[in-house]
Parts: sequence; C-alpha cells; structure tokens
Amino acid sequence: MLLAYREAVVEYANSLGDRPELTVAVDCGNGMASLVTPQVLTTLGASVRSLNANVDGHFTARESKPTPESLADLRRFVANSDVAFGIGHDGDADRIVILDEAGEVVHEDTILAILAERAVRESTAIDPVVVTTPNASGRIDQRVREAGGRVERVRLGALHEGIATVRNNATDETAVAFAAEPWKHIHPRFGGWIDAVASAAVFTRLVAESGLDALRGPVQERPYRKESLDCPDDRKSAVMDSLKSSLPDTFPDADVATEYGIRLDIPDGGWTLVRPSGTEPYIRIYAESESVDNLVETVTECVDTALDR
Repeated sequence: MLLAYREAVVEYANSLGDRPELTVAVDCGNGMASLVTPQVLTTLGASVRSLNANVDGHFTARESKPTPESLADLRRFVANSDVAFGIGHDGDADRIVILDEAGEVVHEDTILAILAERAVRESTAIDPVVVTTPNASGRIDQRVREAGGRVERVRLGALHEGIATVRNNATDETAVAFAAEPWKHIHPRFGGWIDAVASAAVFTRLVAESGLDALRGPVQERPYRKESLDCPDDRKSAVMDSLKSSLPDTFPDADVATEYGIRLDIPDGGWTLVRPSGTEPYIRIYAESESVDNLVETVTECVDTALDR
C-alpha cells in the first residue's frame, strides 16, 4: 500500500515538470512522513538531508506540530548548509512548513498562494476554483485571480465540505483545482485527502524549476497578525451578534461576509476576520494590512466594547 502511494505521488509530481536537481532538508518529526517524503523526493531526483526520519509515536525528537520553535534544529541545519530550502512535517503528515535557505519560516499563506496559483494554471477547466478558509490571506485571491481562477471560502476544518459544495453547484466548465487552509493542502488532481507529502513533492519541483525567491516574488506579503481575546463560551454568541452591527459601522466602506464569523474586506486591500474559537474560550482576530497594527487596535476596541455589554 505504501509503495503504491509513493509511486502515485511521484507520478503526480513528475507530470508537473522536469526532474528537480537540488538539495532539500526534511524534518519528518518522527511521524508518518518518515516513511515517504525522503523516498519520494529522492525518487524525483532531489538530494535529501533527513532529520528525525524514523517513526516514533512518542515523538521523542521534538513536538509533533511543526512550528518555528519545534523546528529549531531544522532551521539551524538549513541556515548552516547548502540546501535550497527546508520542509517540516507533523506526526500524521498532513501539515507542511517551508523554510527558506536562511532557515526562516515562509508564511503559510504564501506557500498556499504559490501552490494554488500553480494548480489553477495547470487546470484544464474554464472555471478553476480554489477552496480555502476565511482566515486565509488576500494574497491567495490575488495570485489565483491573476492565474485565471477564483476563490471560494468555507469554514475552518471543512475543506471537504467546501469542495463538495463547489462540485454540487458546478457546471461543466467548473472544477476544484486546489483546496487548502494554512499548512494543510488537498490536491484534487491527485486525491481527495489532506496530503503534505504531495505538497512536498510539488513544491520541490516548483523550487527546482524557478527557485524559491522567484516563486515568492509575485506574492504580495502584507503584514499579518492573529490575536486571541478572552471570552467565556457562554458569551460568544452575544458578542458576535453585537459585532455584526458594530464592525460594519466602524468600517462603512468594507465588504462584509458573515457566513463563518465576520470578515471585512477593506478597499485598500486589507481585511480582518473575527470569529469565536470552536475549542477555546477566545474570540479570534485575524488581520492583514499595510497598517495592520492600527487595524487590529480598532477591531480589538470593537470586540472589547461587545465583551463589556
């Protein structure tokens, strides 16, 4: 089964271009990617430097979730070696984090935008769609639109639901080219599951083809912030009801969407999303803008006012 999967990923990635000739560092985090990602990238033609590439369900090498802190060893290795970039996985190989050649984490929405744009350009559909979530950056919309596609958003954790909705409402001209939320990607052309191994293969091929700097160049990386404000679970509904009127009043020129929280798209290209956490006693604020600190401060004031009522 594993061999068949590995061969299928290689075949999928090989369909996208020439064999990559570059060196990649991969921290598999003692998870399932240990069995696949180094082999897939090697079979594609890359030279692979593997860290924590033995399966250990106790995750003795590092915390399973790949973060800038848990990937400290990989970051140091990349920064002090000749590898083109680094890849970090989690335990079940559905998350991927990319490091640049200096060992710095590339923003997850930039990676999403690069992969989404390529998927749209590779699609044969007249109406290629990328499914993503409300907290995903406007840089994704920009690159997808430039490539000739469009973005549809669905609530966090519901990518498969979003894909099904697009397909159920589709004409013969419409197809889902890509679906993703930060760190988690679905490649419908290859399969219908969240698959960081496929992302590692595709991204390695793209870097070999163009270089990481060239891939990042067209992506407009505005300042981005995430904040969490304390809010008891039994207050979340009332707070969000209050914000449905106060936030649009505060930003009268913004386009407002309330399907999955409250998202405001501001005419200057910035946006903010306010939503209740589904698992913790917080109201989450996401914001992207050239003046992101001012935007977060204003939104926070609105949330604080709603919390005080």
